[in-house]
Amino acid sequence: MQLAQKLGVKLKVSILTPCFNSIKTIGYTVESVLKQDYRNFEVLVLDGGSDDGTQKLVESFKCDNVTIMSRKDRGMYDALNNGLLSFTGDAVGVLNSDDRYHDSTVLTKIADQLSLFDMVHGHLNFVRDHESGPIIRKWRLKSRPNSGFRSGWMPAHPTFYVRRRVAEATGLFNLKYDTAADYDWMLRAVDVEQFSLGEIDHVLIDMMIGGKSTAGIRASLQHNLEALQARRHWLNANVIDYAFFAKPLGKLGQYFTSTD
Repeated sequence: MQLAQKLGVKLKVSILTPCFNSIKTIGYTVESVLKQDYRNFEVLVLDGGSDDGTQKLVESFKCDNVTIMSRKDRGMYDALNNGLLSFTGDAVGVLNSDDRYHDSTVLTKIADQLSLFDMVHGHLNFVRDHESGPIIRKWRLKSRPNSGFRSGWMPAHPTFYVRRRVAEATGLFNLKYDTAADYDWMLRAVDVEQFSLGEIDHVLIDMMIGGKSTAGIRASLQHNLEALQARRHWLNANVIDYAFFAKPLGKLGQYFTSTD
């Protein structure tokens, strides 16, 4: 029996799903939530005004735990800010509209660890698609080093779930960052606010390659430059710091990780 069940803890987990014209993938996303063995959750589908049938597809699941919030926005992080201002759970995390939970136990594992820690993170697989499911790259969590984000370390944002008090203290995503607002947000939660961080030794998310920060070399460079800007602002990093090189180099090993 999981710890959360033993203690009678019934954390309500809010899941923020930003989307725009995501009809090809969001079905996998919602299905993966509805298959969870942990049932105390809400999904806020933060739709930016899709016109491809995305909303109708989500509505077809007919689940009271899934709410569509549709309004024009300035992109993913603006949509997520709307979610941060609207969620009703005890904890919150992000499940993008082209990603899915790896298996039916993910939310149980998240709720279990959030009964002990303020924040949690875990393993992630990058996949080409959700049909054949080839794993392109494996992100395996590493414990936070003493130097934190200065070392090039960071959690995988799609696996990063936090208690409400963390979200309230950390605030909204900074929209000046086009690809690294999630990095900046986690840096603030972990290194600036210094809430307790737990680890989940399990693959939590299957993430499709091709998002803003994984779309190619140019996107990766932009993300790295924005991440440096965040470290300079919050951690007084140098014009070019150690993490500027260590962060992208650390990703190379993820293509050769053999851990399941």
